[in-house]
Amino acid sequence: MSNSAESTSKRPLRVAIVGAGPAGVYAADILTKSNEVKDGDFEVSIDLFEAYPAPYGLIRYGVAPDHPRIKGIVNALHKVLDRGDIRFLGNVTYGRDLTLHDFRAFYDAVIFSTGAIKDADLDIPGVELEGSFGGADFVSWYDGHPDVPRDWPLEAKEIAVIGNGNVALDVARMLVKHADELLVTEIPDNVYAGLKNSPVTDVHVFGRRGPAQVKFTPLELRELSHARDVDIVLYPEDFEFDEASDEAIRGNNQIRTMVNTLTNWLVEEHAEAEQPSSRRLHLHFLHSPVEIHDDAAHPGKVTGIKFERMQLDGTGNVKGTGEYLDYPVQAVYRAIGYHGSPLDELEYNARRGVIPNEGGRVLDAEGNPVPGIYATGWIKRGPVGLIGHTKGDALETIGFLLEDRLSLPPAQNPDPQAIIDLLEERGIEYTTWEGWNKLDARELALGAEWTASADANGIVRERVKVVPREDMVQISRG
Repeated sequence: MSNSAESTSKRPLRVAIVGAGPAGVYAADILTKSNEVKDGDFEVSIDLFEAYPAPYGLIRYGVAPDHPRIKGIVNALHKVLDRGDIRFLGNVTYGRDLTLHDFRAFYDAVIFSTGAIKDADLDIPGVELEGSFGGADFVSWYDGHPDVPRDWPLEAKEIAVIGNGNVALDVARMLVKHADELLVTEIPDNVYAGLKNSPVTDVHVFGRRGPAQVKFTPLELRELSHARDVDIVLYPEDFEFDEASDEAIRGNNQIRTMVNTLTNWLVEEHAEAEQPSSRRLHLHFLHSPVEIHDDAAHPGKVTGIKFERMQLDGTGNVKGTGEYLDYPVQAVYRAIGYHGSPLDELEYNARRGVIPNEGGRVLDAEGNPVPGIYATGWIKRGPVGLIGHTKGDALETIGFLLEDRLSLPPAQNPDPQAIIDLLEERGIEYTTWEGWNKLDARELALGAEWTASADANGIVRERVKVVPREDMVQISRG
C-alpha cells in the first residue's frame, strides 16, 4: 500500500464540496451513504462551502417563489444538512476567500458544484439597448439575491420574453401575475412593491420551434392558467406539426400532455369570449429573434423586436421562411438558458460553460484527470435537465471519487479545525448550519409579523426573505 493510501485509510477522508445547492447536497448525501462508508471501510468528513450566507443555491435564488415544488425540495435538502454529519460553511467565496491551494492543503478531495447563474448570450443586434434584460438577472432580483440591486425598472406595458424553457415561463409568469397573488410566497418586500407598481398589460413569450418542441414541462405550463385576471392568448398559425412532431406526440406522454393543453386552450380561447382580463400572456411559436430595436423618438431604448417566421422541416427542427414580423415592446427578457462561469486555477470550456471533465473527474489542459478534483451538477454537464437529474450526476462523480480514494493526494493538514482557524485568521465572516437556522427562524418570524399586521387582510405569509448580505450574516452570526 502506498504512503498516501496508508495516510488516508487511517483517518476520515476529508472532502470539500464547493456549492451548497442541490448538486452539492446530493453529492454529500450520496458519499455519506455509500456502501464503503456504511460497511466501515473508511470514515468521511465533509465540509460544504457556499458563497452565499444561506444554503440551497438555485432553490433559493433561481426558482420562482410561487413554484409549488420548492417547499418539498427545500425540506429534503434541510433533512440532509440537519443530520449533523455534513458541515456547512457559508459566505465563503472560492477564488477570493479560499484558493485551490488552500483546499488541497486541508482536504483529500474537492468537488465543485457551483452551478450556472449567468444568462446564455443572444447574439443579435440591439441586446445592449436600455430595456433589454437577462432573464437570469431578473430571477436573481425577484428571488432576493444578496448581490444584485434592490430596484428593477418595471416600466414597460408590452414585454417580450425570448425562450421556451421553464425559466422563460417563470419570468413571464412573474411579469404578468398580479403582485397581490405573490404575497403568500416569500418574495421580499421590495420585489412586491416593484411588481405592484408595474404598468404591464401584455407579455409575449416567443419560441423558435413548434408546440411539440417546447422545453418546458406540463407543471410549468399549467401554472400559467392559475394566474388571476390574466388571459392566455394563442395563435392558430403557430400550431404547425411535422412528421417528427407527430411521432413525438405519439411516443412521449409529457409532450402529448403539453400539446393537448395548448390546443385545448386555443379552442377555448376562440369559443364564446368572457369578460376580458386586464393582462394578457401571449404564447408564440415558430419565431426566431432577429433584432431588438429602438426608434427616432426613443433612441437607445427598446421600442420593438423583429422575428423571422420559421417553419418545421420534417425532423422537428426549423428553417426560415423569409417572412419578418415586428412587435412593439418596451422591454425584452432573454431566457434562452444559463451559462456556467470559469473557476480560478481550473480549465474552462467557454462554449459550453463547464469545467472539462470525464464523468466528474476534472481534466487539465492536456485532457488528463487532475488528482483529487471533481465536478458535479450544471458546472459538470451544462445547465440542462431538472433539479432531480443532478442526483445522477452526483452518483457518477462520487463513484469515481470512491474508485480513486486510495490514490488521492493526502491533505497536508486534515484536522477539521484547521480550515476554521484559517477562515478566522483571514477575517472571513463565515456562516454555519446553526446560523442558517437562526436566519430561517428570523424569516419565518418576519412572515408571522406581516401576517399579524393591519395590512395582511387575512393573507398568511409563511416567511419574508431577508435580502441584504450584511443582514443575513449578522443574523446568522448572532
